[in-house]
Amino acid sequence: MASGTLYTYPSNFRANKALIAAQYSGFKINVASNFVFGETNKSETFLKKFPLGKVPAFESQDGQCIAESNAIAYFVANQQLRGNSDVEKAQVLQWMSFADSEILPLSCTIVFPVLGIIQYNKQAVEHAKEELKAILSVVNNHLLTRTFLVGEKITLADIVLSCNLFHLYESICDESNRKPYQNLNRWFITCVNQPQFKAIIGDFKICQKECPVDPKKFAEFQSKITGSLKKEEKKSVKDEKKKEKKEEKPKPKKEEPEEAEEMDAADAALLEEPKSKDPFDEMPKGTFNMDDFKRFYSNNEESKSIPYFWDKFDKENYSIWFGEYKYSDELTKVFMSCNLISGMYQRLDKMRKQCFASMCLFGTDNDCTISGIWVWRGQDLAFQLCPDWQIDYETYDWKKLNPDSDETKKMVAEYFAWSGTDKNGRPFNQGKIFK
Repeated sequence: MASGTLYTYPSNFRANKALIAAQYSGFKINVASNFVFGETNKSETFLKKFPLGKVPAFESQDGQCIAESNAIAYFVANQQLRGNSDVEKAQVLQWMSFADSEILPLSCTIVFPVLGIIQYNKQAVEHAKEELKAILSVVNNHLLTRTFLVGEKITLADIVLSCNLFHLYESICDESNRKPYQNLNRWFITCVNQPQFKAIIGDFKICQKECPVDPKKFAEFQSKITGSLKKEEKKSVKDEKKKEKKEEKPKPKKEEPEEAEEMDAADAALLEEPKSKDPFDEMPKGTFNMDDFKRFYSNNEESKSIPYFWDKFDKENYSIWFGEYKYSDELTKVFMSCNLISGMYQRLDKMRKQCFASMCLFGTDNDCTISGIWVWRGQDLAFQLCPDWQIDYETYDWKKLNPDSDETKKMVAEYFAWSGTDKNGRPFNQGKIFK
């Protein structure tokens, strides 16, 4: 029987993916009993095998090392879990990706403040909850006529998605929050009550009342981190002093001038190559503080943040643009259409410093549009300033807006507040902020 060692801390939902998969496949996993998070995964031995120092991490009996929870789960799974046909295999991978890219980030934004892991940001949590409603509706609709996500039996798709939903069903999804998703609830309860699931997670307790955010938890969590860092620092200083005592001071040697190392042609060319600059740095800074507005927008209701925007906006040095996706007739599933926005944001990451945007999706599956309001430094179309920013912008029609017009003020209010309709009356479905 194949076997291996899994490095993780207790009750790690990511590690549970592999542990549950192994229950189905018969793969023997030994969980490292001497693993101490923050120590073992920072040791030289561990980092040689897993350079990022993250867990879960897996080492097979023949010394093969695998990181990332989905990859480990796939390795220990059997053919049934991976999918029996090429189509099923692709669908399993699709749902595994969906679980990590669509569900997990929203879950962390909502649940981590409750657990005290990150500081509570009201606007971020509320926006995440709205996005999550649309995402869960997609899964709920998919499960209307299905027992499991792919095929007629449990696959890795079910294991990975259910593990990513554990925190939500434990802390947030009480009866009122679960009510709109009857198909999803039925599927989730079916999964967690399978013997293979229960062997790892025990009897799963579904949330009876949504857990509130307690600021004390975050303060306690921060003090623990600070305390452990101070201990590490003191230990490091003590070890260094001991080392200094043991080592004899070498006698000073007469310094000899080192011969200059000769550069090859490639090094010389790299040295002469100019460093990349932020195109926005060439423009006047003006009076509008983009970081200040982003903080205010994130921490306040739109009823305050929108007037704040207009009060601070510098129309001489900043401009407002409207972008509309050209190929709306090709858009199908809402969650897939939203991925277009997320992908664009990722590719424009270096543009964030002097840019803010609110992109919205209007409508429903097979009848939706994408458009948004963008604000950046300068008066010209910013994407043309840098080749790295030009991957997606040509798929949109761009129009510069007049900041003094009532029409612009109305559009900014609707897009910043995620309300209203598109030009054809489709209702707002969900939005994403670039900041």
